[in-house]
Amino acid sequence: FPRAMRSVCLALLAAHAVALGLTPPALHRPAVPRVRASLSRASASGKPPATLPDRGPELPPPTEEGGALSQILPLSLLLESQSADRSNDLLIGEDAAAFAWKNEKMGTLLQDGGVVGRDWITFFAAVGTIMSALAVLWIYSPTGYGDDFLAALEAACGGNSHLVTLCYGIIFPIVHSGLASLRPYATKITGERLWRVIFASCSLPLAYSWIVYFISHAHDGIVFWNGEQYPAVHAAAWLVNFASFFFLYPSVFNLKEVAAVEKPRLHLWETGIIRITRHPQMVGQVMWSAAHLAMVGSSFTALTMVLLVGHHLFACWNGDRRLLKEHGDAFLAVKERTSIIPFAAILEGRQVLPADYYKELIRAPYVLIAVGTMGAYLAHPYMQAGAALVRNTGLVPGGILDPLFHH
Repeated sequence: FPRAMRSVCLALLAAHAVALGLTPPALHRPAVPRVRASLSRASASGKPPATLPDRGPELPPPTEEGGALSQILPLSLLLESQSADRSNDLLIGEDAAAFAWKNEKMGTLLQDGGVVGRDWITFFAAVGTIMSALAVLWIYSPTGYGDDFLAALEAACGGNSHLVTLCYGIIFPIVHSGLASLRPYATKITGERLWRVIFASCSLPLAYSWIVYFISHAHDGIVFWNGEQYPAVHAAAWLVNFASFFFLYPSVFNLKEVAAVEKPRLHLWETGIIRITRHPQMVGQVMWSAAHLAMVGSSFTALTMVLLVGHHLFACWNGDRRLLKEHGDAFLAVKERTSIIPFAAILEGRQVLPADYYKELIRAPYVLIAVGTMGAYLAHPYMQAGAALVRNTGLVPGGILDPLFHH
């Protein structure tokens, strides 16, 4: 497929070059012998040799290694990442978002000997299983327990939505960051993959419930401003929100690890977005929160955004602590050359962006983020409808596991 696409693109470019009179020398090879033959006959007859016609500027033929045409075919960078100039790097951290299509396989669920596969078919099966379990055990009110959990929170908070989101803002960080911090100790018992499943099984339900609750109550409380009615505010918020996702989701660098298909690891990245900020998720969360707060200026939204940003600010400290414990001096060396505040290390001269830095950004994982972000934006009406459905459905007591506890 990549070679076929390359051939099609080169054929189109060659046709365009012919139309402009910029045909590369390789396309004129049949005419060259005839010109040389006429020059030889002219020399033999004593006549002055004819001058070669001006064929315009010459383009080097495209090659696998590069050339003028390869510079305008970014598809090649998406199919196989190219490293930027790393002569100024320490080369002790990983190259973030590196991807090579030729190394990816769909694979099979079970390999020879009954071993579970580690390729994409296993990834999709794992994600499908996890999401199905989440839907049955948590999301769908008649069988799940998400509505029971929310009803308990609302009862404890007297129905005050601000106190409910405050509870979410306390419970979620404790579970999410707490389980992440327990990882070095728990994995000695469970192993890396099982602990990732336990971590996701606790974090995903809470994240889902908090997001749905936020969508349902975003306009609660005192409304200080409403940016939704101004097209300019919407456009600015949209751009900031779109950019935020390139910081928010570095986990797409290792999707198979997220689903525990490959053994999860705590990575020490040294390139890509890490050159700009060592904690891109925090920066992305600040951008996302600012964009949404600009659109909906209610006290409920402001409180929720403060809780989200506060959690990510804590995660900066906790993340550095975990990286230091995992990577030791290597992390300290990378920390010295990076910064939490975007561009601070670059402005201070501690980080130098390579001249071909774009190679670290034009990569397939970032395209996946862009496509996913656009999809999420287009899905906003469905998110709002789904949140309204959950709110209107209300509490359906109990769930599918009740028979296990009631005899």
